[in-house]
Amino acid sequence: MTAPLHEPTTETAPSATEEVAAVAGKSVQGRSLSRIAWGRLKRDKLALAGGTVVLLLILVAILAPLITHLAGQSPDDYHEDLIDPLFSTPTGSLGGISADHWFGVEPVNGRDIFARIVYGAQVSLLVGFLSAVVAVVFGTVLGVLAGYFGGWFDSLISRVMDMLLSFPQLLFIIALVSVMPNDMLGLSGSGVRILVMILVIGFFGWPYVGRVVRGQTLSLREREYVEAARSLGAGQTYILFKELLPNIVAPIIVYTTMMIPTNILTEAALSFLGVGVKPPTASWGQMLSSAVSYYDADPMYMIIPGLAIFITVLSFNLLGDGVRDALDPKGSR
Repeated sequence: MTAPLHEPTTETAPSATEEVAAVAGKSVQGRSLSRIAWGRLKRDKLALAGGTVVLLLILVAILAPLITHLAGQSPDDYHEDLIDPLFSTPTGSLGGISADHWFGVEPVNGRDIFARIVYGAQVSLLVGFLSAVVAVVFGTVLGVLAGYFGGWFDSLISRVMDMLLSFPQLLFIIALVSVMPNDMLGLSGSGVRILVMILVIGFFGWPYVGRVVRGQTLSLREREYVEAARSLGAGQTYILFKELLPNIVAPIIVYTTMMIPTNILTEAALSFLGVGVKPPTASWGQMLSSAVSYYDADPMYMIIPGLAIFITVLSFNLLGDGVRDALDPKGSR
């Protein structure tokens, strides 16, 4: 007798093409540009460290009243009992640093340095952020219009940018603040000076953004998708806000992160020169200016606000470098 033959089966092994398709379908997923950029940014440890410090500084500025209340100090309280009456410097070592005064006290009046550093963050970040917003809004609008329409309008905006870039910004702010009234638009004292600094720093900063946006618009306005939208009857408003602006957001974000630390340094320089916020409003630059007379007897009074400015500017620069590399990897170092 012969052995029974195996019955033929109807099942067939999957082909190689089907296996590849199945694996590809599970492992490959579409990602947006923002997710790709965030993935690159997460791999940059220095940028994440800078961003973490920036977030902490923002929280410190927002929660300044609560932080100083928990610390049991106020930026305007005098502690003259902690001051040496002969030399007008804090008693104790390291500028009067103690469990009650974490960063010591100021010479002459004994105000708590920690509380004034915390409140000084409000002024620096407020001027830095809002002046950057003013510059970005003006620079983006005028840069897009100049790059898209061209012609005489482009020439006019370009010449205005050249003029503003050659203007001595610091001297203009000093002259303007010195003639400003003490009361304006419901503000008084330091409020007027903060408003003037925001507007003037932002006004002189928009040409830097405008040049970048104009150059990007010049290269994008001839792209195929813009020509396609124009051929389909899209109006100029639609092309500007739906086709051009979304494609220049990345360089605008990068330049904004780079502009904020520069604005913070400008505010510190103005306060150092005495044309920033008025006392008793706390400011890091103002503290540095006061510390010049006591740097040899009380060096901590100069070191602490100097470190605050240094750490803030460094953190913003690290974050800005990381954002630039994440949004424009081809142009990274």
